[in-house]
Amino acid sequence: MRELLMVRYGEIYLKGLNRPYFQNLLLARVKSAVKAYSSNVRLHDSRIYIYDMADKTACLEAVQQVFGVHSVCPAVEMEKGDFEKVCEQGLQLMEGLSGSFKVIARRADKLYPLDSPQIGAEMGGYILSRRPDLKVDVRKPDHELNVEIRDLAYLYSRVYPGPGGMPVGSNGKAALLLSGGIDSPVAGYMIAKRGVALVGIHFYSFPYTGERSKEKVVQLGRILAGYCGGLKLYVVPFTDIQMRIHESCPEDHTTLIMRRFMMRIAEKIARKEQAQALITGESIGQVASQTMNALACTDAVAGMPVFRPVIGFDKIEIISCAQKIGTYETSSLPYEDCCTVFTPRHPVTQPKLDKVEKAEMNLANAEALIETAVNDSEIIEI
Repeated sequence: MRELLMVRYGEIYLKGLNRPYFQNLLLARVKSAVKAYSSNVRLHDSRIYIYDMADKTACLEAVQQVFGVHSVCPAVEMEKGDFEKVCEQGLQLMEGLSGSFKVIARRADKLYPLDSPQIGAEMGGYILSRRPDLKVDVRKPDHELNVEIRDLAYLYSRVYPGPGGMPVGSNGKAALLLSGGIDSPVAGYMIAKRGVALVGIHFYSFPYTGERSKEKVVQLGRILAGYCGGLKLYVVPFTDIQMRIHESCPEDHTTLIMRRFMMRIAEKIARKEQAQALITGESIGQVASQTMNALACTDAVAGMPVFRPVIGFDKIEIISCAQKIGTYETSSLPYEDCCTVFTPRHPVTQPKLDKVEKAEMNLANAEALIETAVNDSEIIEI
């Protein structure tokens, strides 16, 4: 008998003949997540097993952040031949528990002499005969005792949820415009959950935004990296471009023109990193630059898809997700980002593309400014 963590996945089951590719990618992600706690991780019979853990709690928490993981179960592995011993182990797992229970049995080994209903009934009866204080409730039990009969027998009574989704890297790469706010980390999380690897891009307006503002974004990158298995963060010097826009363009159009320059710079970095799309945390109507017309004007300069996964969320929904993934507290720190610098008093909310393009013509050497910003970016590996 030995203790282990049993890692289960969900959506990967639907991948048909391509399933091994996704299984092996998930296995690699799990190995990377738990390398500080265990080197004994294997994939077998539609499960990932983690043995010999230096810190089981820390290992469990690390696996719970891996996209593609449906759930994690602290389990016991043992020989299946002596069914009475299997029942004894089930009884031990019920120690300290009270109320009602249900035995859930799965028989992957179809040659096993008992089928799944028989396993559940026999084990339930064995436990009740020795724990008369318990009762069986097959509909809404207080506890579920799981038994899986595979090459060996696996028993567990606790199931911890994973984030679900697909393994990061299985669906390409995208560049996330990562501000210090609440929305963009949530947007990055949601796209990464679909198997997309992330590159972070932060626009930094020193000295108007200081080192604490930058460190706040780096910390947000660390939180996202816990789910993504790592993150490369570009910190783009943006002050010069903002100053030029402020000096040369109509005040009510400055925020929108700034957003268009961000998209141009982000696209250049994305192509450099072989990313196929951009990600932003914009939500329709949340601010002046996020009206339908404004978003259309922003997207007009993008030569690749722009993903906005929180586009239809209200602020309460975004905050709820930020709290769930652990970014809300950091995002709420009172350090300004570049979007709050030189904010016009009355920004245009229904811009016309031709007028925006005409306003941009006042800005000399735009391409040179963009190239300088890309080339002078600081790269932080998280």
